[in-house]
Amino acid sequence: MKKLIIIFFLIFYGIGNSQIKRDYNIGILLDNRNKKINSLLERLEDEVKAVVGEDANIHFLEKNILANEFNFELAELNYKKILENETDIILVFGIINNQFISQIESFIKPTIVFGAVNSDLLNVDLTNKTSGIKNLAYLVEKESYRDDLKMLHEISGFSKVGIALDKEVVSTLPFEKIFDDALRELKSQYQIIPFTTIDDITSNLDNVDALYLAGGFFLSNEEVGTLAQVLIDKKIPSFTLNDVQQVEGGLMATYQNQDNFDQFFRRISLTIETYINGTPLEDMPIYIDFTNQLSINFDTADLIDVPIKYSLMADAHFVGGFKNLSSKEKYNLFELIDEVLENNLFLQSNQKEIELSQQEVKKAKSDYLPNLTIGGMGTYVDPDMAENSFGQNAEYSTTGNITLNQTIFSARASANIAIQKKLQKAQQENFNAAQLDAIFSASSNYFTILILNANKQIQVSNLELTKKNLQIAEQNYNAGEAGKSDMLRFQSEMAQNRLELIKAINSLEEGFVNVNQLLNNNIGDKVGIEEVALNEGVFQKYNYEHFSNFLDSPNIREHFIEFLVIEAKKNAPELKSINYNMEAIDRSIKLSGLGRFLPTVGLQGQFNRIFSRSGAGSTPIQGFSLLDENYNVGVNISVPIFNQNKNNIDKQTATIQKDQLQINRENTELEIAANVRKAVLNVINEMANIKLSKVSEEAAKEALELTQTGYSSGAVNIVQLIDAQNNYLNAQLARTTAVYSFLISSLHLERFLGYYFILNSDDDNEKFEQRFLEFLNNKE
Repeated sequence: MKKLIIIFFLIFYGIGNSQIKRDYNIGILLDNRNKKINSLLERLEDEVKAVVGEDANIHFLEKNILANEFNFELAELNYKKILENETDIILVFGIINNQFISQIESFIKPTIVFGAVNSDLLNVDLTNKTSGIKNLAYLVEKESYRDDLKMLHEISGFSKVGIALDKEVVSTLPFEKIFDDALRELKSQYQIIPFTTIDDITSNLDNVDALYLAGGFFLSNEEVGTLAQVLIDKKIPSFTLNDVQQVEGGLMATYQNQDNFDQFFRRISLTIETYINGTPLEDMPIYIDFTNQLSINFDTADLIDVPIKYSLMADAHFVGGFKNLSSKEKYNLFELIDEVLENNLFLQSNQKEIELSQQEVKKAKSDYLPNLTIGGMGTYVDPDMAENSFGQNAEYSTTGNITLNQTIFSARASANIAIQKKLQKAQQENFNAAQLDAIFSASSNYFTILILNANKQIQVSNLELTKKNLQIAEQNYNAGEAGKSDMLRFQSEMAQNRLELIKAINSLEEGFVNVNQLLNNNIGDKVGIEEVALNEGVFQKYNYEHFSNFLDSPNIREHFIEFLVIEAKKNAPELKSINYNMEAIDRSIKLSGLGRFLPTVGLQGQFNRIFSRSGAGSTPIQGFSLLDENYNVGVNISVPIFNQNKNNIDKQTATIQKDQLQINRENTELEIAANVRKAVLNVINEMANIKLSKVSEEAAKEALELTQTGYSSGAVNIVQLIDAQNNYLNAQLARTTAVYSFLISSLHLERFLGYYFILNSDDDNEKFEQRFLEFLNNKE
């Protein structure tokens, strides 16, 4: 019995003792401390405790967090201090600490070097799988000044780059040798800019055409924003060694992945956990193989006029709103319409047609203006004939005359005036139709650009989503939960997504080309388009939802369409032009009928003068005198009786033309009715699209999230995930473009109506609605 009790006690003691968690003090060596670092330390502490908490008690004591203030000697003192206190595991961060640690050959306490290690500075072999040094593990991402500068040069083609480094480290590390070699390869020059404050950088930019921020990890968001704005104002491309957050703050680009910190913290936590559970640090993987990704702030690149190569665009991660911020002009819809009506070349050409028709009216009216001519003549007559003319025809003479012809009445001239006036009015209506077309073209291109811009942003998001799904596929593959085919499928999807992004960007550029063509701008000019929303901005005072209610009601819809067709025919400049042409033809028929027998009455007068006579026959016979001046006045009347049958032929031709115009008018009326009805159906479709696309997007997003979760756990296959992603993409496109498509359809209908609500006053719009209500009452 005693033996059983002893055995039971020993087992109980062993179990209880095994459940006691050991305490571990974590010491941290830093180069510097500020709010940003303190925030990262809090995230690190939370992650470590969350991962290791089941195995040990982890303590982060403030006294064991030491910063060297970028001082190499202080870094050495801090390391000695932490070796002498109660610290159990040392975490090392910072370029100075990394440089110092790389010179140590043996480590007394477990030491984990974490953060970014620049391959240009640190003499460690990152190709090894483990450190091979007792009590040492590297958890690092490889950085390279050379790689960054090479990418900056590829993007901007700089000739001299400013390299901004924290002032405290400039004299500590061999930067000049590194940059000499790197810039020699790029055949460019450089200038090191040591800085403590942002002013140290901004005051040294005059002689550089690019900036590489090779330090500045500790800069606040406000400081990054200030620096970015100065660089944008000076049109200087920038590249940062640091994280994507600085690119989001306005710097142009970085080669850092956007989720590096999260991966670092997880790896540090797992490394600590693995060490506590018995695995030596020297046997652990040392290198976090981040896939460097070029991140570009599209808006910054646009503002400093740096075009992004398509070869880079395919692999880059973009931040920014794609707002075309560098545009010379930014238009709202009203401004764009006004500019198009004023500057469009097609409209200007049509305006000249009106001016030409006005000239034709003036020309027709001029038939009733007097025709005054002056003539002069020098004459030589045979001397014998002159001698026998009794002084009437001298051998040599000079004469002059003034002749006046005035049409008093002409049926043809009067008819021509009336015809040209009608043709002028017809031309004016043609111009009105061209204006209506130009207004719709401007509006359509306006909303098309908004659609294309939204499409571009969605394609960027879709590409990022595919990258995320690829990461899930890689994780599943590494965990043995999926085959390599899943990764290859997503790599194929990424290639297709990149192609779609390039197409979206080019389509947007094509949209800007179309707008510039409408505006008669330089085709390459950058223009900005303001966002619009239904019942907001320029559409705020136009109640399109109220207008849509008429179409939404089946009982009212058909009457409303009938009313719209009537209004469209009443307003249509195409019908008005045909009517004026028919009136002109009627006048021509009348002229070729009984009008041809109306007389043409004219007045004629002439004054003649002989200025000189000489030679034979220049003297009158005795008893007679020669008159040097004389005049005559007459009225002539002519009536066309038979004009080679041309009048009958002209009448027959005019009759055929009238019949043709009548057919054209009937066809135009039919087209108007069909166009109005089809436009109404399109508006109804887009009304439904606005409501349903929102529901569809929300459902597609939730379905995608569930499918991603299911794919991560192996519950669904890759086909289902890709289908869910494509469904979400299409739903996003439909929802984003729904309002724009509705407005385009509404304006298309208004074009067929010949009446744009947004361009008319509230009173006119109310009268339009009142006319419909009266029409509806009469129907009932």
